[in-house]
Amino acid sequence: MPQLQLPMFPPGLTSITEDLGIQREDGKVVYVHGLLPVFQHDEKDLKSFRMFTSQLIANGTVKQRDIVRCFGVPLATVKRYMKLHREHGAAGFFRKPRTRSANVLTAEVKQRAQALLDEGKSVPEVSGEIGVAGTTLHKAIGAGRLHAVKKKAEPRRGYRQQQKRA
Repeated sequence: MPQLQLPMFPPGLTSITEDLGIQREDGKVVYVHGLLPVFQHDEKDLKSFRMFTSQLIANGTVKQRDIVRCFGVPLATVKRYMKLHREHGAAGFFRKPRTRSANVLTAEVKQRAQALLDEGKSVPEVSGEIGVAGTTLHKAIGAGRLHAVKKKAEPRRGYRQQQKRA
C-alpha cells in the first residue's frame, strides 16, 4: 500500500504545489519534490527553465497557473512554451534559432537591375530578366536601394473630352 508523503520542505524553499518546491542557492535553481531534489539549472538558463516547467505541466505534476503564480511568468508565455513542448518535445527548447536566407539582391544583381531600370524597363520585365521576385525589387525601390525611372503619363481626358473626340 502506498504511503502518503507529508509536504515537508527545508527552510528557504518556495512552494509551487503541495509536493513540489524550488530553492535558489549559489546561482542555481533546484526543484525539490518532498525532500528529494529532482532537477536543477542555472538561474539564467531560460531554456532549461522553460523545458522543465513545460514537462511538469505536460506530466500533470503542476498546472499552468502554478507556474504563473510561483515565477511571475505571463500565462501567454507558459502557453507558448507548452505548445513548443507538444510539437517538438524537450529538444525543441535547445535547437538553433531559424536564420534568414542569404540576401538575394547582391551588389552585382542590384547593379544589373538598376541598369535595366535606367533603360526604362518595368519592374516585371527586370524581374524576369534577372530572376528576382518583383516584390523584392519593389521593396528595394521603396527602401531607396534602387530607383525606378518614372515614365511620363499622358494627361487624362475627362468623359466630355472623350465624347467630343468621338
